[in-house]
Amino acid sequence: MAYEKTRRRFQWASLLVVNAYLPAWLKGTITQWKGKGVCVPVLNCYSCPSAIGACPIGAMQNFFATARFNISIGRPQIGLYVLGTIGAVGSVLGRLPCGWLCPFGLVQDLIYKIPSPKLRIPRPFTAFRHVVLAVMVLALPLLVMDEYGMGKTWFCAWICPSGTLGAGLPLVSLNAGIREQVGFMFGWKVGVLVLFLVWSIMSERAFCRTTCPLGALLGYFNKVSLFRMRVDPGKCAECKTCDKSCPVKIKVSETPNDSRCIRCLRCVDSCPRHAVEWEFWPKKKPRESIETG
Repeated sequence: MAYEKTRRRFQWASLLVVNAYLPAWLKGTITQWKGKGVCVPVLNCYSCPSAIGACPIGAMQNFFATARFNISIGRPQIGLYVLGTIGAVGSVLGRLPCGWLCPFGLVQDLIYKIPSPKLRIPRPFTAFRHVVLAVMVLALPLLVMDEYGMGKTWFCAWICPSGTLGAGLPLVSLNAGIREQVGFMFGWKVGVLVLFLVWSIMSERAFCRTTCPLGALLGYFNKVSLFRMRVDPGKCAECKTCDKSCPVKIKVSETPNDSRCIRCLRCVDSCPRHAVEWEFWPKKKPRESIETG
């Protein structure tokens, strides 16, 4: 599959680029590179030892968690750089980073290849990601305060399996001081990680489809982004091959720009009549001229 090979190369390259400060692994510490405050377009924890950027979901939670305190001391911060990053990426690419750049997406893609019974995810489960976004990322950090008037990063603390895999486990393994502080929360997060890893072996992209708040945010842009999917009705034989190949199980032939689409382009590869294509507004790029790898 031509696009699949190219996509896999992009996924590995992205993993290395957003975690480029490798010396931090030798020290068991979190790199403090000067440009680390800039958000990357994927779910990659700020606390990953070699991370060179900030996770937009973590940054967004941090903004809401500190907003009321900052306003109370006359230091309003509106977090425009976080919203701007998500808005810019979403407006141009939609949810494409989920399919081509996200390190945890790569993990899920790889482990789904492990032989096992494969389970369908009921459609209502996929709406949970919007609940996670609204409650864990927006409402709780803004509304639940401690005695100092500060909120917490609830999604990072209680759910994010990407952070546990890329930051929690490495830091606990490499840093004796952190190991001494391990308690209930770390055990909980490891349990959540194991749950999603096992689920992702049996159901393709389980975390992305049901829980990821960044995927939910970027998905809102799918129908209006410059990068879009298109089905040519003149070529389509309604064979549904594209639907069957889709890792997130959308009806590509009917709604190619569904908010769940991660723009992996498997549907383009699978269509025997080349009826499914991608286009970049305002100029459509012919399929024949694409470098397929």
